[in-house]
Amino acid sequence: MLDRLRKRWQLAKLRDPRWCSLLDEHPHELVSLDCETTSLNIQEAELLSIGAVKLRGNRILSSESLYLLVKPQAALEGGNIAIHGLRQRDLADGLAPQEAIRQLLAFIDGRPLLGYYLEYDVAVLNKYVKPLLGIGLPQRKIEVSGLYYDYKFKQNHGAHIDLRLAELYRDLAIPAPPRHDALNDALGVAMLYQALRQRGHG
Repeated sequence: MLDRLRKRWQLAKLRDPRWCSLLDEHPHELVSLDCETTSLNIQEAELLSIGAVKLRGNRILSSESLYLLVKPQAALEGGNIAIHGLRQRDLADGLAPQEAIRQLLAFIDGRPLLGYYLEYDVAVLNKYVKPLLGIGLPQRKIEVSGLYYDYKFKQNHGAHIDLRLAELYRDLAIPAPPRHDALNDALGVAMLYQALRQRGHG
């Protein structure tokens, strides 16, 4: 009932009916998503790159992936470059944020979103999505750190649970991809999700 009401409200707010399919959940696929940005402050953050890959059942569809470079308005600072490795010249031919968002939405469609601390990525993306759609990203969200927490909590109710990404890779025996590349991070989270599914937590 609540889902139906939410969907009716979202349809009423949706500015462009061409995006209606975003509200229809895909029954068999997910999209693992990651973004690189200029700041961890959501209000200040600009998109630099977006990585996304589709999952179907127990398969990661690496051939169905998306990697977009986005040209920021502000000049990059040295600290940012040291983290994500993207230089101003790397982004000189990047997409305008609005075009990147359109391509991302077309790629995602109604597929639920999967990520690691996905709330941050969604909050940054919604700064660009809401002016376009009239609503934020409507897809169901799946947080891999939450799935991992449930998995560890059932093993030992009283134990401290380390939710750092490096610990998830180590504990689930998944080789960690090179960090701070949006597509590699999206692929890594997809592998973590599949490992948790195999353990009954996905």
